[in-house]
Amino acid sequence: MKIAVNTRFLLPTKMEGFGWYTFEIVKRIVEQHPEHEFIFFFDRKYDEKFIFGKNVTPVVLNPPARHPILFMIWFEIAVYRALKKHKVDLFFSPDGYLSLRSKIPQIGVIHDINFEHYPEDLPFSARVYLRFFFKRFAKKAKKIITVSNFSKEDIAKTYQIDSSKIKAIWNGASDIFLPIEDDEKSIIQSKYSKGKPYFLFVGAIHPRKNVKRLLEAYSIYKNNSSNDYELVIVGESLWNNALDTSFLSEEHKNSIHFTGHLPLNELAKVMGAASIFMFIPYFEGFGIPIVEAMKCGVPIIAGNKSAIPEVAGNAAIYCDPFDVKDISTKMGNLANSTQRQLELSKNGLQRSEIFSWDISAGKVWNELNTD
Repeated sequence: MKIAVNTRFLLPTKMEGFGWYTFEIVKRIVEQHPEHEFIFFFDRKYDEKFIFGKNVTPVVLNPPARHPILFMIWFEIAVYRALKKHKVDLFFSPDGYLSLRSKIPQIGVIHDINFEHYPEDLPFSARVYLRFFFKRFAKKAKKIITVSNFSKEDIAKTYQIDSSKIKAIWNGASDIFLPIEDDEKSIIQSKYSKGKPYFLFVGAIHPRKNVKRLLEAYSIYKNNSSNDYELVIVGESLWNNALDTSFLSEEHKNSIHFTGHLPLNELAKVMGAASIFMFIPYFEGFGIPIVEAMKCGVPIIAGNKSAIPEVAGNAAIYCDPFDVKDISTKMGNLANSTQRQLELSKNGLQRSEIFSWDISAGKVWNELNTD
């Protein structure tokens, strides 16, 4: 079988969510199935490290697709032509974008459809594109893969699609995330939080990730607590969202540390050295950082909406992501309870074992390889 794969998010300098998903799933599939041929579609110059085997043929298609108008050109002209030229049997798209013109069977991974529920969180052009095209991608797809039972039900209901067409396959997390020793924790804390314990958030600076409410809750926590926890925020702005911090006092600003994007090995250290992981988006299709925190044995405070409880299970205490006081109260309660932190840490380490990229890739391959 000849399978074309949308690999446009395999970027050598900065890998984000779609890129890591593509890397973890597709690398395993290619390596485990040398009897099949894979055509990788890149939208710019690629790095050889992403050519996972001799059974991979890389193809660069122009133009680079990073804007809604360019999305249309890339998928409806460049990808359409390439699928015909290379006589592909199946097109697999880990970010869910498909070619509506092509008659070749296509399977897309729709991670979530947050833009249907919170369109105001996106720039106008992206909002219009996603809401117009993704319901068409969903209907066009031979099958849809998604990353949680929550997203499966949401996609089926919102797009009025038979749920039997949708397969929910959980994500995994990199094995680089592990508990770390106290000496190393101290080194990391000295580097990122002035040597103090810290709450940690990892994710894009984007409205649905709820970072502004996290900052507000942290400010309340600082006013009401004697604990000397700092706040570390790892991530970069998505869609050029500016984060308003004007409401913070100078004292509180000095306790908040923005790191920007971190490479994976450094992120694993920062996660492992955290005292409490904060993950309170109001909409999430899965939430890989939750699993990363669990693998490190870090207790979690999580939002109680969308797919987050499905993933975090008994490894988290939950708050209403729209209620700043509730978030702040849970921060104070957990920071003050060493016993509860140890309990959540133990639960997380145990629960993390059910999330595996090996398992995920095997299940994805079953969907690609069956009618």
